[in-house]
This record gives sequence, C-alpha cells and structure tokens, in this order.
Amino acid sequence: MKKVWPLINQYLDYLEIERNCSPLTIRNYRHYLKRFHQFLKRKENKSPTLAALNIKNIRKFRVYLARIKTSRDSFLKKKTQSYHIIALRSFLRWLAKNDYKVVSPEKIELPKIGDREIKFLSREQVEKLLNQPLIDDILGLRDKAILETLFSTGLRVSELVKLDRDQINLKTREVGVIGKGKRARLVFLSKRAISWLGRYLAARDDHYRPLFIRYSGKKDPATSDEAMRLTSRSVQRLVEKYRQKARIPVKITPHVLRHSFATDLLQHGADLRSVQELLGHKNISTTQIYTHVTDKHLRETHERYHSGNE
Repeated sequence: MKKVWPLINQYLDYLEIERNCSPLTIRNYRHYLKRFHQFLKRKENKSPTLAALNIKNIRKFRVYLARIKTSRDSFLKKKTQSYHIIALRSFLRWLAKNDYKVVSPEKIELPKIGDREIKFLSREQVEKLLNQPLIDDILGLRDKAILETLFSTGLRVSELVKLDRDQINLKTREVGVIGKGKRARLVFLSKRAISWLGRYLAARDDHYRPLFIRYSGKKDPATSDEAMRLTSRSVQRLVEKYRQKARIPVKITPHVLRHSFATDLLQHGADLRSVQELLGHKNISTTQIYTHVTDKHLRETHERYHSGNE
C-alpha cells in the first residue's frame, strides 16, 4: 500500500510544475498537508498509507483542527481550518485523477464561515493617508509614490515590490504585472500617481533596477538589485507609520488600500466584471465580496420607490 508522504511530495511537485502555483501557495499547502500527515502518523502510530485517508480519520482531523490552541484563550481560526480542508480536498482530487482509490473530496464539507468583513477607507481617510509623507527628500517621495500607486492600481503588496523601473510607462500610464497563479494583467496608474512616480524617479541617481528600493542599511556600488529591492514587510510598516501619523482609528495594511481601490471604483459606477479584471481575481465570486458598496444604492432605491415612504 502506498505511503501518504511521498504522494504529498508528488502532489506539491504537480502544483509547482503543472499548475504553475506560486512558492507561497506551495509552502502553505505543504504546511497544511504536513499537519494532516502528522495527525495520521500519531493516530496510526506508524507512517500512514492511503488506507488511512478515510472519512472517519478526516472527520477526526476536523475535530483536531477545531481544538488547536493558538494562544491561552483562542483557537485556530475557522478560516485557517478551512485552508487545511481546501488543501486536503485538492490533494484527494489529484489522487483520484491519478487513479488512486480514495474518498471523494465532495464528501468533505468546508467549515462554515461567516460573511467576510471588508475593511476599507473612506475617500477622506484615503486622502489623509496619502498626504502624510514629507516630500522634501527622496525617502518621502518614494513613500508618497508607493501610497499613490497602491491606491491607484489596487496592486497586492507582493506585486508592488516586484515592479522594476522599466515596467512603468509614464506616457500610457500602464503597468504589466504577474499576479497570483502567475496570471498576467494590465493595471493603470492615475494621473496623480504617475506624476508622483515621475518625480520620485527623476530624483533618483542610482542604477538599481527595482522601482522601489530601500534607503537604509549597508549598500555600495556592488550591491545587487535584489538586495536593494524594498520588501513587502517594509511597505506594510510604512503604511502603518503613515496611518498613525494620519490618526486613522482603524489598523490598516496595504491590502486595505486594495479594498479601498475596488470600493472606490464600484461606488463611482464601475461594473463588477471590470473590477475583477483590474484586481486580477480568477473568479467573479472573489470580487463579489465588494458588493457591500451597493448598500447605499439599495437604500436610495427603497426610499424612492417603496410606497410606504410616500
């Protein structure tokens, strides 16, 4: 009988080679499936085989996930539990596709999760945040350009930090990016964002390829491009820094600016399908989390047309 762990490794290779998944996705799936494998190993008291992939053990794994404590008073979040089950179902689907007799993934239900709460900034809060960097030096110009670019494009922070200078077309205000699943898409920069990017680039006197570089730590003419590239964590820190300066009461991340970008478009009449393309969502269902912005329009419709309001 086939051992489970070698098959998990084959499946991860399939994700990398055939599905073209990102290193982050593969890392996460390895973590989720390793936890499942360790659970089976403890239960079986030996290296598990395919026979252990039965509905009974999977149900016990669900209970195990629900009881994992992440701190003294909290347990593994439902969303995180769901990620484990999604990975497991995908693994089972791959096994079935390769003619292994395993439990049908459709028999495994995902944990029920409440509606996802979308955090976004009002237009006033966005403007307040964007106006915080002091633009009298290269560091302030860089930070200003970063904030304007995030709000203008809706880029994920991982996509933003991968940008190189030669990707920015100052005339057409277009940027080609490679997003999740290595899917290519075109994003557009506002006139204001391109203006600040232009000012930032004009102020630079270095030869480094990345669009956004660090200005702290050791560097010399021999320092590589990648060593100078700003990291996602650094962008997260600068967003928090300017959030505090702006005295915005809610904790925000670069992803909140992505939510704010989508919300801004929809509130001004953009259709959901176009927003899906701009965000780089594979499925329209992912974009539908932003339909909260239609609440205002629903209220206006009710006020205007319901006879009880006459």
